[in-house]
Amino acid sequence: MRKFYIAGGVVILVATAAWYWIGTGSQPGIQVSQMASNGSADKLPASPASNASRRTLYWQDPDGKLAYSATPIKTADGREYTPVYEDSPAETKNPSAKLAIGKTLAENGTRKIKYYRNPMGLPDTSPTPKKDSMGMDYIPVYEDEDSDGSSVKISVEKIQRSGVRSEPVQRRELIRPVRAPGIAQIDERTIRDITLRASGFIDKLYVAETGKHIKTGEPLFRVYSPDIVRAAVDFKIAREGIGRSRSEAAKDIAGAAQRLENFDVPESLINELKSDKSPTPTKIDWPSPVSGVVIQKNIIEGQKVDSGTMLYRIADLSKIWVIADVAEQDIGHIKIGAPATVVFRTFPAQPFQGKVTFILPELAMATRTAKVRIEIANPEYRILRDMFADVTINAGDVGASRLAVPVSAVLDTGVRQVVIVDKGDGRFEPRPVKLGMRGEGYVEVKEGVTEGEQVVTTANFLIDAESNLKAALKSFTPDGAASNAKNAGPDKPLSGNVEETAR
Repeated sequence: MRKFYIAGGVVILVATAAWYWIGTGSQPGIQVSQMASNGSADKLPASPASNASRRTLYWQDPDGKLAYSATPIKTADGREYTPVYEDSPAETKNPSAKLAIGKTLAENGTRKIKYYRNPMGLPDTSPTPKKDSMGMDYIPVYEDEDSDGSSVKISVEKIQRSGVRSEPVQRRELIRPVRAPGIAQIDERTIRDITLRASGFIDKLYVAETGKHIKTGEPLFRVYSPDIVRAAVDFKIAREGIGRSRSEAAKDIAGAAQRLENFDVPESLINELKSDKSPTPTKIDWPSPVSGVVIQKNIIEGQKVDSGTMLYRIADLSKIWVIADVAEQDIGHIKIGAPATVVFRTFPAQPFQGKVTFILPELAMATRTAKVRIEIANPEYRILRDMFADVTINAGDVGASRLAVPVSAVLDTGVRQVVIVDKGDGRFEPRPVKLGMRGEGYVEVKEGVTEGEQVVTTANFLIDAESNLKAALKSFTPDGAASNAKNAGPDKPLSGNVEETAR
């Protein structure tokens, strides 16, 4: 039994000594000095980087006390403060280090603290250091961080983490595409009906099918018309002038020629009648007055036709119209001459280029759309009437440059529009702007920014939130904050409405 008590006492003595050694050796300054004096410095863990290349955050009391300094200093007994580096775990072990450093800097006159704000972003401020209900230290706000009343200062680390990107304000040609469905139609200005102004008989057809391409002067049919033959004989007799004076013969020739023109007799036949040697023809090969495609045929060989009957309908299909149905909200942006791209469902890989030539001055009540005419070339006659197409019209001012920023750079609240101007060195300024035309990811800026200024295009809502918070906190002046803190007491946080103050 006596041996058991002796062994227990030895164990307790050893444990007590170990506890005392661990407690004193855990202090950074003492532990390092003792290890150095024992010649065991080479047993220290290797530093991740040389001290010269490591960034020092602050200096800490060598005995591990909650005493910090922004510059190298010594204790009262002449020992140097221990540096704490950026990659050192001491930063996480001492969450109050930043607050203490800020207080030390303020006391040394390096930086002056204006007030302390709530760490959770609430509009609670305090003129002196304090903690919130969860025990978190209030964050100091320095004068050099809040010197510009219209801008906000953000650290480089936060900018990099947030992915902030900026782009210069430039002049550019804005393309505002207006998309609409369309349908191909024949150019009405090229349609021509072939008719006879006198009754007759169709002796032969040279163009006997619809869809045939013809050229000006090519014969369409051969016709015999008693009325036209009689007018031709009268012209021949007037030309001979037998038994008449020269003036009377001239009047007869002019009258006979006028009757031929009234019958729309081809000019080639009139030229033949003017020759004395040519006999009077009884059957006429009627030539085509225009070039184009026969889109309608109403006669057959041997048919008797009356005066005014439409025999052929010919149209020039080398140019085609595309009638687009443009929505009511887009029609005001389209101008005559605006370029357009037309893609037909039949040729999805072959876009056709054209221009707006006419806007029909009426609106369809059922669809709330307006008809816009676009003229495009059809040299190979591949575009057929009534083909469906997808039309894209450039409603912007072609050749005109406008001061523009990316659409992503604009923060639109519905009441006002704001862009974040990057002033450099981590400083940003929210600035209201007046917008204009939009197109292809950019928007015109009429007022608010100048050419060459940098505007934030990504993560700008984070900067705007930071700016609104700073604006809210500024409403609590130091005097007002101190007064509120005095009235509220140490255990009662200040209150305010961030959203209302930011407005």
